[in-house]
Amino acid sequence: QVQLVESGGGLVQAGGSLRLSCAASGSRVRINFMDWYRQAPGKQREFVARITSGEITKYADSVKDRFTISRDNAENTVSLQMSSLKPEDTAVYYCYTEWLGYTGNTFNAWGQGTLVTVSS
Repeated sequence: QVQLVESGGGLVQAGGSLRLSCAASGSRVRINFMDWYRQAPGKQREFVARITSGEITKYADSVKDRFTISRDNAENTVSLQMSSLKPEDTAVYYCYTEWLGYTGNTFNAWGQGTLVTVSS
């Protein structure tokens, strides 16, 4: 079972930067990928970014060239560096992962979320 804990949310002015982190713990063979999602008030949760075990990254068009996802395998963490933040980036940001268990099955888990508020 893998558990995820996010940190780094807070209040920032438009144009500013913020760095989110997600720490993964628990027994597994391999983490296949780690994602960031976000959910703004009154809206559906949406994909933000992904990084795979092979370091392949993917971004939503709305954050491309502003956000950077990275991972530290030694620390079992994934980070999301957010720059040029806009008020529309305001949301609860969630970490999501899929991992390979020792049974040969894949599993997934969500973190508890961290709030990012961008003021205009």
